[in-house]
Amino acid sequence: MQIIAHRGASGLAPENTLKAMAKALELGAPAIEIDVQAADGELWVFHDRRLERCTNGKGVLTEQSRSYLEQLDAGEGEVIPTLWQVMEIIAGRCELHIELKGAHTADAVATLTRRAEAELGFTPEQWVVSSFHHPELARFATLRSDIRLGALTANLPLNLAQFADELGAWSLNCDVDFVDQSLVADAHRRGLKVLVYTVDYPEDYEKIASMGVDGIFTNRPDRFLAQ
Repeated sequence: MQIIAHRGASGLAPENTLKAMAKALELGAPAIEIDVQAADGELWVFHDRRLERCTNGKGVLTEQSRSYLEQLDAGEGEVIPTLWQVMEIIAGRCELHIELKGAHTADAVATLTRRAEAELGFTPEQWVVSSFHHPELARFATLRSDIRLGALTANLPLNLAQFADELGAWSLNCDVDFVDQSLVADAHRRGLKVLVYTVDYPEDYEKIASMGVDGIFTNRPDRFLAQ
């Protein structure tokens, strides 16, 4: 089962920061997952819609200026990194799963993945681009048909894995609270991988491993990389 460091090693360092990325690399994580949002002409690596939980700032991230976002503390003195800064620190040393958080992200991510392949040693096979925003994911597919897609869901769909299949996804990424054997079996019948978030406890790992899940997103990659 693949172990994917969720927002970097976010159980050991502030989530989605360069410190969390460095920790995941230090642990030998084969893949790192991040979230990207667009604001003031830049792609920022940040999960929440609002700034309050993870920074000393206030308001909706996408409504802020670059100068405001650059001076915020994202925990332990870390700043909110840009996507390019995260790409620079990883530099092709592991896979990077990029979650598109809403509209206006697909085009810029497509551009930066090409640049990172040219300048930082990444290959197209090292990317997985995912989203709950399925129209944006479909848009990305028209721009980079050579990159794998992850179709995200936070529930158990009535038609199981059909939505991911119709999107042309490589993986179905689902919540640990909703994954079950029927979903895994249907996804595998369709040729899809199943990746589950967020798995931090050994008992959860053992339960989903018994279902044949292909990978997990975890805040604590240190707990599972030795398995």
